[in-house]
Amino acid sequence: MLRIAQDALTFDDVLLVPGYSEVLPNQVSLKTRLTKGIELNVPLISAAMDTVTEARLAIAIAQEGGLGIVHKNLTIDEQAAEVRKVKKYESGVVKDPITVPSTTTIREILELTQLHNISGMPVVDNGDLVGIVTSRDVRFEKNLDALVSSVMTPRKKLVTVVEGTSPQDVQDLLHEYRIEKVMVLNDAGQLVGMMTVKDIEIARAYPNAAKDEQGRLLVGAAVGTGMGTEERVEALVKAGVDVIVVDTAHGHTSNEAGTGVIDRVRWVKENFPSVQVIGGNIATAAAAVALAEAGADGVKVGIGPGSICTTRIVAGVGVPQISAVANVAEAMKSYGVPVVADGGIRFSGDIAKAIVAGASVVMVGSMLAGTDEAPGEVELFQGRAYKSYRGMGSLGAMGQSQGSSDRYFQDKKAGVDKLVPEGIEGRIAVKLSLIHI
Repeated sequence: MLRIAQDALTFDDVLLVPGYSEVLPNQVSLKTRLTKGIELNVPLISAAMDTVTEARLAIAIAQEGGLGIVHKNLTIDEQAAEVRKVKKYESGVVKDPITVPSTTTIREILELTQLHNISGMPVVDNGDLVGIVTSRDVRFEKNLDALVSSVMTPRKKLVTVVEGTSPQDVQDLLHEYRIEKVMVLNDAGQLVGMMTVKDIEIARAYPNAAKDEQGRLLVGAAVGTGMGTEERVEALVKAGVDVIVVDTAHGHTSNEAGTGVIDRVRWVKENFPSVQVIGGNIATAAAAVALAEAGADGVKVGIGPGSICTTRIVAGVGVPQISAVANVAEAMKSYGVPVVADGGIRFSGDIAKAIVAGASVVMVGSMLAGTDEAPGEVELFQGRAYKSYRGMGSLGAMGQSQGSSDRYFQDKKAGVDKLVPEGIEGRIAVKLSLIHI
């Protein structure tokens, strides 16, 4: 017998009724919570899609006050490296700067600076700071086999500060001595970090940036539930990730093998309690309660509303997004768990509608795809510039060696012809930088 669960609404079904206000738009604070332990300055995070979020876009959105979720269509090492790029891009104090011993050759220094996109490195022997080498020291050096000790600035000529020195005092020293880097030492005189002009300038240019307690940009990463998930989570935590998103098409799952979303959320919280965890995707209050009781710090709502998602057509399941968000938000009030609305955002007004429905944060994909910071090469078609854009349930995304098939509980080992796509592949017109959006 046909049963109608409820009358449900999506974005195009509703409008917000204007009311009396004494607050101007530029007086509004957009601060919100992504999870129990993470606060953002704007209620936006980027989708964990291989045509949307890697390090470059994650950096850009974090500088604007949001957060990027690095996709999982990468090897474990590659995904961890993307996270590491974000965490190292901007720091109050670089806690673990790349160092070299004094026996390093100039050739090796040049390779390291190019590999890590840095301009200088402290020289450390047996834990003690002995000098610093910068790009200016080696730029015109002809003997590439010479040791770094022959060109570095020695310790006695370095300007150093002790742990706890304020950023303003560091800035004054940088200006006084006309230098770009200051070494941070502990009471024993050992190197514990580094502060740079670049970090101070960036912090001034992006006062709204979303940062952790150490002054580093916030970043998240997506994981699945299949084989290798535990190793992936461990590598991401080691890289400094702030939030793990257990990301599947159906988040209300659990099994004896421990590979359901509920099981994975519980495992992450038990093994890495300091890391925030978001579980998803879900569409019902019951699913949200199950995830919250497993330890989720946030829940992600949205089954099939995305512009390049065909789950509702292929599988016939889903809940219209406004109603799904409202139902989950009501259930999460007593748990204090924030809600992320994922998918279906076509216009800026949809963001406002999702927040009014109960979402704390909105995840966007198509809105950011095609920006300068999004992954992918620019291609020309009929005189216009495009970038590729595809759903993570498309054959192209699921069929990769590190593909997203496990997100849809499918096994690519059975062959691509056995995969059932729940997304499409296409192209999207190239846009300007993310900051213009």
